[in-house]
Parts: sequence; structure tokens; C-alpha cells
Amino acid sequence: MRDKKILVDTSVWIDYFKGNDANFHGRVDKALTNFRIYVPKVVLAELIQGAKSEKEIAVIEDFTDAFYIVDQKEDTWLNAGRLSYSMKRKGITVNIIDCYIAVIASENDCSIFSLDEHFKGIKKFLHIELIG
Repeated sequence: MRDKKILVDTSVWIDYFKGNDANFHGRVDKALTNFRIYVPKVVLAELIQGAKSEKEIAVIEDFTDAFYIVDQKEDTWLNAGRLSYSMKRKGITVNIIDCYIAVIASENDCSIFSLDEHFKGIKKFLHIELIG
């Protein structure tokens, strides 16, 4: 099972760090233990942007040692733009960052672990697997 790759989105990390829901916290801990966890650099940037202290930033920066950090390939942004364009033509608007995250997941053969519902809409336009 450790071969399964999961890209963990910002929404999951935020709820995980809040620690308000023990059941959810346990689900994330199980994923962290059982799967290869991928984190896009843009997710790190979003988490740092929302940090409330230098201590939180230090925890986020430690991700680089704990997880697989992934970044764009040559055409990632272009493919994210194409995805967004295709969706808009069908009346669906999704933040370009989430299109980018979906493309990175697809490029790295990762399932997406997110609490954001709009990834369900993206799934109609891009072959991705969702968990969560």
C-alpha cells in the first residue's frame, strides 16, 4: 500500500493542524503512515502565507524532509490554463491554483486528498482520483 501516491491539498493540512476533529486527524495520520505523500510547492506557499507564527513556518518548512515535494514540469502551467479554459467554456470556474494542483497530481500519478468540493468538478475534465 505504501506505493500509492497521495497529493495532500492545503485544505487538508489546515484542518489537520487545527486538530479540532480527532476522527479526521486519525484519517490523515493513517494516510501519512500508509502512503507516499506528495506536496506541491504551491501548497507550501499557501500554508506559509496563512501561518500565524515563525514556529508554524518552521513546521511547514520541515515538510521538505518528510514528504515528496513536487513542482511544475515544462508545461504544467499551460496545462492548468487549458484545464481552466475548458471548464469555463462549460460554465465552471475554478481557481487557477487548484487547476494547477490537479495537473501536478495527474503528472505525478497521485490521488488528491482535499476537502475542497471543486476538485469533483475538475475530475470531469481531467483524469484524477479523489480521496477524502
